[in-house]
Amino acid sequence: MIVIGLTGNIACGKTVVARMLEELGARIIDADYIARLIVEPGEPAWKDIVEKFGHEILNPDRTINRKVLGDIVFRDKEKREELNRITHPRIIDKIKLMLEEYRKENVKVVIVEAALIVEKGGMKPIISDLIVVTADEEAQIKRLIKRVGISREEALTRIRSQMPISKKVKYATYVIDNSGSLGETRKQVEEIWERINS
Repeated sequence: MIVIGLTGNIACGKTVVARMLEELGARIIDADYIARLIVEPGEPAWKDIVEKFGHEILNPDRTINRKVLGDIVFRDKEKREELNRITHPRIIDKIKLMLEEYRKENVKVVIVEAALIVEKGGMKPIISDLIVVTADEEAQIKRLIKRVGISREEALTRIRSQMPISKKVKYATYVIDNSGSLGETRKQVEEIWERINS
């Protein structure tokens, strides 16, 4: 079984690329989806996060308000690191369990879509190759404003809180530039898929 990491910075289009790879036949493990599951009310990670960041981050139904928590951690590197320390090991454990299931099913290609593959390093032993999705900063800003409904300044704060994409590209086996049209992105995805399966 081939296990490939898929990463990129905020609003670069990891999820768009993941969907295209899924259409071509890959199984996708979405670390962000797992991150949402492990922070549901009552889960151990939820308890640790509320203990660390306070009840002000909760919605009336006791779920974590991702925007409020995001505003806190995107402005403070130390708090962002603390959140990652709470969630990251649990996410990796869940990914390992899912990979075991896929091995039993004889799945050929699994793509692990995650934002912090390069920064955290915990997934490096799991993956054989890395796809990095890039986009120019202006495209990221426009997508964030549209998707999250934040100001240009806030979008820039979030983008610049991450490791520069130019550094992530140095770790890549494959790079996809998602600044252009969906058709252009799809062409790059199909070429990589052929190389993975050759």
